[in-house]
Amino acid sequence: MKSATSLSQSHRILFLNTLAFTVCFACWTLNGVLVTFLVDNGIFHWSVVQVGWLLGIPILTGSIMRLPIGILTDKFGGKYVFSSLLLLCSIPLFLLPLADSFFMFAVLSFLFGMVGTSFAVGIGYTSIWYPKEWQGRALGIFGMGNAGAAITTFIAPTLLNQFSVDDPQNGWKLLPVIYGVALLVIGLLFLVFAKNKKLEKSTKTIPQMLTTLKSPRVWRFGAYYFLVFGCFVAYSQWLLPNFMNVYQTSLVLGGLFATLFSLPSGVIRAFGGYLSDKYGARKVMYWVLSSSVILSALLMIPKMTITTAGPGVMAGKKGIVTAVTDSNVRIGDTDFVIDTQKEKTETNSIFPTKSTWQEVIVKENQEVKKKELIAKGITSIKFDANMWVYLVLVVLIGISWGIGKAAVYKHIPEYFPTEVGVVGGMVGLLGGLGGFFGPIIFSYLLQFTGIWSSSWIFVLLFSAICLIWMHITITRMMNEKQPVLAREIDKKN
Repeated sequence: MKSATSLSQSHRILFLNTLAFTVCFACWTLNGVLVTFLVDNGIFHWSVVQVGWLLGIPILTGSIMRLPIGILTDKFGGKYVFSSLLLLCSIPLFLLPLADSFFMFAVLSFLFGMVGTSFAVGIGYTSIWYPKEWQGRALGIFGMGNAGAAITTFIAPTLLNQFSVDDPQNGWKLLPVIYGVALLVIGLLFLVFAKNKKLEKSTKTIPQMLTTLKSPRVWRFGAYYFLVFGCFVAYSQWLLPNFMNVYQTSLVLGGLFATLFSLPSGVIRAFGGYLSDKYGARKVMYWVLSSSVILSALLMIPKMTITTAGPGVMAGKKGIVTAVTDSNVRIGDTDFVIDTQKEKTETNSIFPTKSTWQEVIVKENQEVKKKELIAKGITSIKFDANMWVYLVLVVLIGISWGIGKAAVYKHIPEYFPTEVGVVGGMVGLLGGLGGFFGPIIFSYLLQFTGIWSSSWIFVLLFSAICLIWMHITITRMMNEKQPVLAREIDKKN
């Protein structure tokens, strides 16, 4: 049991780690707001695919560099690695206002994207300060730094609008400078107040540490994290243009809605750590993956109108059409009433609405046979994908992923106690790749289908794969370790 003094010191390090990670995460997702603003205001004329790349490039850097940064943390300790990271990443942010092309913006985004590796540093640096019974809670609290994405989506749109009042063309350039100053200040605080600590008796060479990555368990955890973290990062940026295009919200309102997704998902991570400590990470992951399947299935239904054939009007007898209007057809001396299309009114219904009408297809003096179609039926089914229902579902899936992020990382210090940095770095890398590839995949799906909700189809499929993979693995492990019990369960069921 840790003494009160040592626990107090651990809490101080946890506070510094969480503060630094929050600022880093805010910087990491900066392009989601900034690039959207620059394109919508005509400052840069980038295509949908180019925007997807700019959203993903910082995530790529923060992903691919997590593994080496995690190894450095295990070797040299978190204080020096974290402070160096904060100070160095402020430089490209200070240079970002000088960017005048897609290439230059992409290069600087690649460089400041290194702040995304802060997760690998913080995981290794936090876990080493706490005993096993505190691991889930401590890592969950640290993971609350994900809420930094909410800081960007909530504050950055307002700042951009404010800065652009006097100078619409160059006002945006103040924002990356502010972010750079924040990194610089936190980096200096870290150097002054943090205490270094690294793994005791860590004599493994880097190649020896990397052999751990051969374990299939690492890759399975990485797949879970690709979903719960990678898709969280992707949607932290993707939801803003989504709301603006589908629901015609303003930049500020769209940013607020994106914040409602990011903030609870980041904050609830601490609760996810508590649940993982109390009930076990496996049970929590079953709940998370199942809810991800259900919620993404609901979210993938697009805002759409379906027009199909409806009930028409057929001639009751053979004869000559003597009169035709939009609402009536006369054959001989018999009138056939035609349902005309009602005037469309704007609705915002939660459930699909249906309207049916007929259009005359015969002409006056035309001879018709009995049972011949004289007016074709048309049915229109409209689904509004109600914005408030959509927002609630988005918040719920964000909360589910937030709990899942803590559950995934609860496994690592238990299964790999001496390789937390390298394994955490690898799992974080795979999760970060989800954040990188997410906006790019989403942009290509949007371009191919023309449907914004196509991204949720991808989430549904990937959630189902993770759930099935986990269930098969757990079932196989139970059968191998307790074959007699497994046979008894099979007989009873």
